[in-house]
Amino acid sequence: MEFELIAKTFQGLEEVLAKELIDLGANNVQIGRRMVSFTGDKEMMYRANFSLRTAIRILKPIKHFRATSADEVYEAVQKIDWTQYLDNDTTFAVDSVVFSTEFRHSKFVAYKVKDAIVDQFRERTGNRPNICISNPDLQLHIHIAEYDCTLSLDSSGESLHRRGYRTRQVEAPLNEVLAAGIILMTGWQGETDFIDPMCGSGTFPIEAGLIARNIAPGVFRKGYAFEKWPDFDAELLERIYNDDSQEREFEHHIYGYDNNRQAVEIATDNVRAAGLSKDIDIKLQDFKDFKQPTEKSILVTNPPYGERISAPDLLGLYKMIGERLKHAFEGNEAWVLSYREECFTQIGLKPSLKTPLYNGSLECELRKYQLFSGKYNEARAEGVEVKSEEDKRQMAQKRRFKQNRDFKKGLDEKDDRRSFEQRRRDAEDERRRDMEEHGGRFRRFRDSDGEGRGKGFGARGGKFREGREDDRRSFHKGGNDKRRFSREGDRRPRREGNYKRDFRNEEGE
Repeated sequence: MEFELIAKTFQGLEEVLAKELIDLGANNVQIGRRMVSFTGDKEMMYRANFSLRTAIRILKPIKHFRATSADEVYEAVQKIDWTQYLDNDTTFAVDSVVFSTEFRHSKFVAYKVKDAIVDQFRERTGNRPNICISNPDLQLHIHIAEYDCTLSLDSSGESLHRRGYRTRQVEAPLNEVLAAGIILMTGWQGETDFIDPMCGSGTFPIEAGLIARNIAPGVFRKGYAFEKWPDFDAELLERIYNDDSQEREFEHHIYGYDNNRQAVEIATDNVRAAGLSKDIDIKLQDFKDFKQPTEKSILVTNPPYGERISAPDLLGLYKMIGERLKHAFEGNEAWVLSYREECFTQIGLKPSLKTPLYNGSLECELRKYQLFSGKYNEARAEGVEVKSEEDKRQMAQKRRFKQNRDFKKGLDEKDDRRSFEQRRRDAEDERRRDMEEHGGRFRRFRDSDGEGRGKGFGARGGKFREGREDDRRSFHKGGNDKRRFSREGDRRPRREGNYKRDFRNEEGE
């Protein structure tokens, strides 16, 4: 039986996610703002969690209603028979996202939903289920747009960007969902070599490796929220997990470079944890020493913007990037994600495509550069395709951009310190709201001098976990479910023998 489902994502990745869902076999796919709705059965819901690269979480709506006050929200939630989903021994939590002039506080809405559920059980049984924020048995999500309310079950639990292969990370790592979305937007599927000259903790190379081999990102996950639902089908999930029939060979290679030795070590560990050491080389090298690749290649990179990470000479860095692309990447294609207009200006190359994307709360652009010898006009006159028909079509969609795009002031201008502090506070407030929407914790930006203003890693940052020696990692989920699977020698678990997932508890049941 099919039912409604919602896949959440970042703004700018909706079309990529919709294509993923169509390729997965979802029905009635419709694009919304930061989400894509679709229909499917239980297997589709499991596969969406396991296979989608650009989804943050998968929601299963259980009630749509209109409400003009908190009391009406309470009444609508009380009408649901909650014994279908939990009992007095079940822990639950409520997450909320609100865009409404009537409902000003998202946490208050979550409290009303919680009260309605608790009061229903108290009236019927004299007892009540407990709230558990960190690891509940049932995660609920309420979304309000003005007066339209949607109450859903969260089938994912921990954000799907937390793949599970990241053992360590550098400062301000790129979100895995955003990295995968950017690669999919380039159209690359493993047909050429892939290069990231500023790879940081290795997110672009690893996501590229998973795409090239068509390995589902869910193979590294510890678990999903739907595994605690009463109707959980362990055999179905095991079959999906062990099905590697869609994986393919990768005949080219992926290269990641960085000028920071610690970043290279971290990226190497993460590549090993992902089981992709044969496909990815991570090396210590400054972009200024980049040489023309011998094989046809695509370059995708995310240089510092001067926000969470900066550089001593930011404009000089981008000027060097443009010089290297022009003189050491001829005949290939490069994609650069950045934030400041003046940085793109320093690259000094004419992009064939500009795509607006959000990196956290920052409205960035992903620009495509088709590299060729000589000047732009001369190349066009010689018949070189510097802009494809698809590039022209997308660039013609002016609505993709804000009418008055407001980049920050030029780096060479002397900003008043008070104005700088105010802009930073505004950016932090916007990022806080964005993080709350995606279920993460807020982490403050760092000062321009590198001094930290707060610690902790939220939904976009992952968390530090100690790596294992000798290419060996084990993943486990706490609680009563003692399921484990091990990874040794850069191999993923397969169907054979003890590589299978073990859904049995300690008693073997």
